[in-house]
Amino acid sequence: MSGLVIFLIIIAVIVIYLIAIYNGLVTSRNAYKNAFAQIDVQLTRRHDLIPNLVETAKGYLAHERETLEAVTAARTAAVNGLAAAKAAPGDPGAMQQLAGSENQLTQALGRLFAVSEAYPDLKANQNMMQLSEELTSTENRVAFARQAYNDSVMNYNNKCQVFPSSMIAGPFGFTPAEQLAIDDPAKREAPKVSFAQ
Repeated sequence: MSGLVIFLIIIAVIVIYLIAIYNGLVTSRNAYKNAFAQIDVQLTRRHDLIPNLVETAKGYLAHERETLEAVTAARTAAVNGLAAAKAAPGDPGAMQQLAGSENQLTQALGRLFAVSEAYPDLKANQNMMQLSEELTSTENRVAFARQAYNDSVMNYNNKCQVFPSSMIAGPFGFTPAEQLAIDDPAKREAPKVSFAQ
C-alpha cells in the first residue's frame, strides 16, 4: 500500500508541475498582450495628434498639398495597421504591417517638418509648437512601450522554446509571438522636431 501512495504522490507532483508550466505560459502570453496594449495607447495618441497638426499646417502650407495628403494617407494606413495588430498582438503578419505603416507615417511626418522649416510663421505658431512637443513626447513613450513589449515577447518566446515548457507549449497552442521591430535603425529615434529660430 505504501508503494501505491508513493506512486500517487509522484503523479500528483508531476501534474502540479505541468500545471505550473502551463500557467507560466499563460501568464507570459498575457504579459506581452498587456505590453502591446500600452503601445496601442501611445500610438492612438500619436494618431490623434496628427489631424490637428495637419490642420494647423494647412493654412501655411497651401502650396505643399502633396505633403499634407501624404501625412493624412500615412496616418490612415497606420491606424489600420494598429487595428490589425490589436486584433492579433504578436501575430507576425500584423506586427510587420504595423511596423511598416508606422515607418511610413514617421517618414511622412519628417517630410512635413522639413517643409515647415521654410515657413517662419508656421514655425512660430504656438499651436504648431505645442503639437510638435506633444508628438515628440508621444514618440518617446512609444519607444519605451515598444521596448517593454519586445522584452515581454522575448520572455514569452523563451518560455515556449525551453525544455520542458516546449513540451507543453506546442500541444496547447502557444505559438511564438512577433516583436515590433523597425527595420532602419535611424527610424528608432523619435523624429527631431525643432521650431526654434
